[in-house]
This record gives sequence, C-alpha cells and structure tokens, in this order.
Amino acid sequence: MTSSLSRHFARHRPLAVQFGTFVGVGVAAAMAHFSVLFMLVEQELFGPVAASACGFVAGGVVSYLLNRRLTFAATRSHAGAVPRFALVAGGAFIVNAVLMDLLVHRLGVQYLLAQVVTTGINTFLTFTGHRLWAFAHRDADQPARRA
Repeated sequence: MTSSLSRHFARHRPLAVQFGTFVGVGVAAAMAHFSVLFMLVEQELFGPVAASACGFVAGGVVSYLLNRRLTFAATRSHAGAVPRFALVAGGAFIVNAVLMDLLVHRLGVQYLLAQVVTTGINTFLTFTGHRLWAFAHRDADQPARRA
C-alpha cells in the first residue's frame, strides 16, 4: 500500500508542484484583486460587482506575468500567449461577475466572503485552462504563428 502511494505521488509530483506554484501566484494576484476591490468599495467609488471587475483586471496582470515565468515556464511568445491567457481570463471574468452577483445581490453574502468563494472556484478553472491551452508548450516542430 505504501509503495503504491509513493509511486502515485511520484508520478503526480510535478503537477502538484505546478499547482502549488499556481496557488502561490494566485495569492499575489488575489492581493492585487482584493486591494482594488476593497479600495473602490470602501471609497464608495463603485459597488461590489463593478469593483470586483476592476480588481479582477489588476489581478489578471499580476497573474499573467508571474504564471508565465514561474508556473508554466512558457515557451510561447507574448503574442501567442496573451490572447490565449485573455480568453481563459475572460471566461473566468464572466464566472467571477455572475457568481459575485448571485452571492452578493441574490443570496446576501458579504462581498469579501463572496469574493473568496468565487476566487476558489476560478482557481481550478483557470489552472486547467492555462495549463492545457494558454501556456501549453508550443511544439518545437510547429512554426510560430503570428497572433
């Protein structure tokens, strides 16, 4: 049994390390996101949903830069990776807005708690999208396409 678990862990260790790095980068991105969200709401410049959207963009910039370098060691050019990242992030942006609206306006959840729940759900969605598509290694035999 122990030998089986050891083999299983060894086989999935690179994925676990990559996900751990993604989560660490996500913490930095979430700090940017939550800072903008909190500042805009508390200064009464925007409501929670609009402020969350602004924070999402700030967190997205942090996420792209750090994940490209630290998590995925991307081989795609920025011209190839940015549009893919933007599509995955765009899907997450929609999920974020819908969940924030649902949780805050329809279910009455406090906006910071709602953002924690929304961020947790989006973590798994974006890791999968970025790993399998946005930052997937470009085949060395495939010529680079212009984006």
